[in-house]
Amino acid sequence: SNGLEKRPKLRFPGFDEPWKATAFGDIVHEFSNRTKVEDEDVLLSAAIEGMFLNTELFGHQRGASNKGYKKIKYGTMVLSTQNLHLGNANVNQRFEHGMVSPAYKTYDISGCSIDLIAQWIKSDAAKRFFYNATTVGASVCRRNVEWDTLYGQSLFLPSLPEQEKIANLLTLLSNRIEEQRQLIIALKKYKRGAVAHILSGKSVAFAVTASWTEHTLSELCTEFRSGRNISATLIHQTGNFPVYGGNGIRGYCNQYSHDGEYVVVGRQGALCGNVRLIQGKNYLSEHAIAVQANEANETKFLLYLLDYMKLGQYSDQGAQPGLAVNKLLRLKCMVPDKQTQIKIASFLMSFDFQISTQERMLMLLNCQRRALLQQLFI
Repeated sequence: SNGLEKRPKLRFPGFDEPWKATAFGDIVHEFSNRTKVEDEDVLLSAAIEGMFLNTELFGHQRGASNKGYKKIKYGTMVLSTQNLHLGNANVNQRFEHGMVSPAYKTYDISGCSIDLIAQWIKSDAAKRFFYNATTVGASVCRRNVEWDTLYGQSLFLPSLPEQEKIANLLTLLSNRIEEQRQLIIALKKYKRGAVAHILSGKSVAFAVTASWTEHTLSELCTEFRSGRNISATLIHQTGNFPVYGGNGIRGYCNQYSHDGEYVVVGRQGALCGNVRLIQGKNYLSEHAIAVQANEANETKFLLYLLDYMKLGQYSDQGAQPGLAVNKLLRLKCMVPDKQTQIKIASFLMSFDFQISTQERMLMLLNCQRRALLQQLFI
């Protein structure tokens, strides 16, 4: 770019002409097709994830009334009237039709590639574009949309052939990301089924009746107690040892409270009862429970056993949910001999390895997509 002509940093071979400025209001055309059709699906616009069925997020179709809802179709642009500065804008590419709340503005797109706009709308360039059309509202966290400003702002677009090239590439990558996400969901679902099948005693491979006996959790562990208090002033963004709280790593510090292999159970917070395996030197705060098996049992097996037992259901119901260690120690469960425990843990950990491998691949794909969105758009 020479200051007058606009070009993106990354382009397909054969394209070099500058991108042309087009007023946003020239490519979007607002409509308000209000519907009284009762069997239309209610759709929601999520800032990052895209369009969703109301039932996918909340488990129910709609509220008491759908009065004023707008009917939309595939390719409709949906803009939030309340938090557009956060990037809550989407192009519907999941559903043939549906309806959305009057809290959204709905638009037809013309004069350019709908697929390109659907990809652009998720870029940092689009977030800046929408933010520049908002002003400070009544509160610090709210900004008002200046619609005349938005429609008059210039959006830089390439020729239609280049639009199609960009849209095709990013659409293929988005589809690949969605396939990867669905693969991870399937692996996690399969793992949950395997855990339930084995630990309920239904697995022929592991359910040797004579070797499974009933015990309390206290009889399985050499350690099952809350972590230690630590001042918030000692926890930093970097340090030698991770500090675990009720919901995972809180930060890092320069001292450790535990050394070895432990199962960490979240003791307080909305996610109390969550479990994870840690190894080496770590600091466990008072909001976490450190669990280590005795010589007759396997710590890695306890990771899956405690998760299967859903310890969160035993939390005290108060303003701050929490688990009482003494109450947990009295819980009873069926466990096999140590050698069988080791085999079960090894089998289930192979699922965790596959899941973590696929999650890293998903992270790389998302990083690649973000990088392309930054380089392909102005």
